[in-house]
Parts: sequence; C-alpha cells; structure tokens
Amino acid sequence: MLLNPRHRATPGPAPRHEATLGPVTGYEATPGLALPHRAAPGRAAGHEAAPGPRPLAAPRSRKATRRNAGLLAAVAASLCLVGAAAPPVPLGIGDRLYPTLGNPGYDVASYDVDLTYPGTNDKPLQAVTTIDAWATADLDRVNLDFARGTVRSVEVDGVPADFASAGEDLVVTPVRPLRRGDWTRITVHHTSDPRPDQGQKGDGGWVPTTDGLVMANQADAAHLVFPCNDHPSDKAMFTFHVTAPNAYTVVANGLPTDSERVGASTTWTYRTQHPMATELAQVSIGRSAVPRRQGPHGLPLRDVVPSADRETLEPWLAKTPDQIAWMESKVGRYPFETYGVIMANATTGFELETQTLSLFEKDLFTDPRYPKWYVDSVMVHELSHQWFGDSVSPRSWSDVWLNEGHATWYEALYGDEKGHQPMIDRMKRAYGASDGWRASGGPPALPKAPAPGQKISIFRPSVYDGAALALYALRQEIGRPAFEHLERLWVRDHRDANASTSDFISLASTVAGRDLSGFLHGWLYGEKTPPMPGHPDWKPASPSKKESKKEGKPAKRPAHK
Repeated sequence: MLLNPRHRATPGPAPRHEATLGPVTGYEATPGLALPHRAAPGRAAGHEAAPGPRPLAAPRSRKATRRNAGLLAAVAASLCLVGAAAPPVPLGIGDRLYPTLGNPGYDVASYDVDLTYPGTNDKPLQAVTTIDAWATADLDRVNLDFARGTVRSVEVDGVPADFASAGEDLVVTPVRPLRRGDWTRITVHHTSDPRPDQGQKGDGGWVPTTDGLVMANQADAAHLVFPCNDHPSDKAMFTFHVTAPNAYTVVANGLPTDSERVGASTTWTYRTQHPMATELAQVSIGRSAVPRRQGPHGLPLRDVVPSADRETLEPWLAKTPDQIAWMESKVGRYPFETYGVIMANATTGFELETQTLSLFEKDLFTDPRYPKWYVDSVMVHELSHQWFGDSVSPRSWSDVWLNEGHATWYEALYGDEKGHQPMIDRMKRAYGASDGWRASGGPPALPKAPAPGQKISIFRPSVYDGAALALYALRQEIGRPAFEHLERLWVRDHRDANASTSDFISLASTVAGRDLSGFLHGWLYGEKTPPMPGHPDWKPASPSKKESKKEGKPAKRPAHK
C-alpha cells in the first residue's frame, strides 16, 4: 500500500454494512493458537504456465448410510446441548495489531468465491463462498471472519449447519464436530454488500468506481467481502466466478480459465496458481478495456483501464515490462503467473499491491502536477510488493515493515537510478525525521496499534521510509554485495510462504557471517534511531510536540509531502 499525498489519508472505500446472520446457537471457545505454517506448493520454471493447485488429500468418504444413521443421533444430541452452551464469541489468532483477526483450529487450502453483480452499486451482490480446509484441532464450531452481508445458509460437508454472528465472526456449528486432521468443505450462501452503512466503522472491502467496483482489502477488510480466515498467515489458492451484465468486463487475480455468456450476463472465471493472502484478493468489475502485452520471458501482462481512457493511459502501461525487468535484475524472477495494473476511476487515497493486479487511482497518471519520475517510482513501489508482501507475506501485521520498507527501498532505488533522485538525500532526510516517526507511530517492527475507526493507520512513515532507512543502514553495515545477495535469498527462500522479522534477522546474520541481532534490533525496535554507519554527521531532529500529537493518525507518504 502506498498512501497518496494528494488526498486526506483516510481512504474512501464504503464502510461496513451491518451483517444479518442466522439464529444464535451455543458456542464453546476454542483456544486462540496461531495457525501452523503450511508448505508451499510446487513452482513453475521461469514464466511458463505454472502448475495448478497442489494435489490435495481427497475428502473423507461420507456415505449416505453413515449419514442417515449417525447424523440423526448427532442432531438429537446437539439439540439437547444447545440450551446449556455458551453464546458465540469472536476469536482470533492473537495478532498484536488485530487481535480478533484470523481464527484458530484450521488451515485453509482453497477458496472458491462466486459473485453475481446486479449492474449497480446500490444493491448487494449475491454470493457463494466455498472453503476447503484441514482441521488442525478438534472443533465443535468453526469461526470465520465475515462482517458485511446477509448469510442465508451454511453447509459443512454438504450438511446444513447452524450459524450465528459474534462481533465480526460468523460462527458455524456443524452437525458432526470436526476432528484434528479432518478435511472439510464449508459453503456459505450470502450477500456481499458494497453499500455504506454508518453502523459499522472501518476501511476497505468493495470500492465503488464510476462504472463498477474494485477491491481494497488491506489490512483487514477481505471479510467485508466474503467469509474467510482473514489473516496473511493463512494463505490459500483462490478461484473467482463473477457474473455480470454483458456490458461489463471482469478481471481478477490469476489467469482466466473460462468465460461463458448466457443471455444478458457473462460469467468470468479466474484462478490463482500460487497461494494468496486474503488481503490481496482483487476483483475488478467495470466498463473496462483490458490491454495485453508480454513481459520478460514471455510473462503475460494484462491491465484494466476505463475504456474511454485507454489511449491516454497506454504510455504508462507500456512501462511495465521494463520495470519488471529492472526488478528482476535486483531480486530475481518475477514470482507469479501474470501481472498488470488497474487504473480505476475511484478515490481511495492510496495505491495497493493486490496479487498479480495492482490497484491505482487513474488520476495519478492524468494529473499534471505529478512529475513522471514520481509516478514511475510509485508504479515500482507496488510492483516490488509482488516479491515483498505478496509472494513473501508477513507472518504477523507487526512484520508489515518487511512489505513496505522493501517496497519503499526499491521505489527510492528506482528513483535514484532512473529519475535522478539521489537515494542518499532521501535517506538523510528520513534519518532527520526518524525519531519523530518512532515517537508518533512506533519503531518499524513494533508499530503502534491502529487508532479506533482508522484501521489502516498502522501504515505510518516509520514502516515506509523508516523501514527503508533500516535497510540502508544494513547495507552500510554489511556492504552492497552482501546486501544484494541477502535480498535475492530472502525472496527465494520464502517464496509463496510467510516470514517474520526474526527470519530476516537470522538470514541477514547468516549472509554477513556474524550475529546482526543487536545491530538490527536497534534499527527495528529501538525508541531512538541508532547512529548511521558511514555517516557520523547525520543527526536526528528532536520530535516536535506537533509530531507527537499525530500518533494514531494515518500518515501521508513522508518523502512525497
């Protein structure tokens, strides 16, 4: 995510619509343990068509005779226990910044999200979300994150299940409890509502455009669109089926697999070939043109732009192949099956690195106030997230500096090499402001919690230029060759997986051949900015009272004020 200086920092996606869920049933809390890490699926060589989702264990057989005999007894037992059970409660995996986000006890393998767009943004989309998962613990109930929409029914392994709301959770009670190691399929019939509702606060989810919708789910808003395990530590494969009137074009993460026109509507199907965090999901619905071209090594590129603006925007779209080649020269092969950008007629206040399909405001490319070098660097910022944040996702939201610090680093490096904007000048300015950023928003790897009603306020200067400054200090400490080797190893070793700050410190120490934990702890966790190696003359400015009062407010990009 890159916050734009031209807007107020609070983005403009519609706030949540109050969810209407089914009858409340009993609930027994499951301990909030973190989800285990799952091995990454196989990878394609180069940019040839990547293999589909990894083979998954077949669901256990559930014969009709077993259901007829066993389920009746289970239903009877559950009816006897409902009255005595505790009410449903929201769970979470204990993320320091978003404690109720994510859910314990299962590991999602795949999502199948089926959406029907009515051709207007003042009505909800009809939706069916199917989740395939493994139980990692015994579960009498399964909590899903879902907070905007009406749930009509839920099935677990094809059998109707009770469900209830609890905070921003949808609590599902299957007829037969799940046991550790079970494969399960949960199907939720619901609506997905793009309309604003003042009863619920928060940012993200569906974003209205002048001709349709796009998604902006970072950091915690995918569950405003579809039921899910809404934490980046549980990545999964995705399939999207989106039905819209024939005048609309639909593009989503991954590659298209089917398009079927029936009467007045068309159903578009897209499938990812690599696992994805829920916050990176993207569906664009609009009266759009989709220009196509090739990137390095034959990588298929597709962009989504308003049809009327295709010629105007083409010079910017044509830059992407060279930008990918530049990033590959720094950190290695592009990690996914396709790439492209959405240039949306929308006001968000930020750009966003949704996987394989980054989201931009169209005005960034048409407003003459912004110099070309600046727009180029913003494009590279979001592109670099495909390596840092999308392929290598944070294990917790406190690790978001690994996303934004690296994206800011390559944004600044591109500006240095291509736009004649010296990185050393930017780093010196950042050093002067760093103590103020730490005082107001916390150090890079220990950001302060989001302010109430401002959930994206974790995206403060400290996790952008403050984190890039820590990377600059590391390069100063270990030298350019070792630093560049570290960057390549980082995206290679953690591809399609999750990684943490401690993982980065460990790898940096291995590459340097010495323990860097003390050095990096000061840069990533210290209240004060450490001395900069090689620049004893750099001095941090004293935080002003005005700066300290900014705590909790979403920050504008510090280098682009």
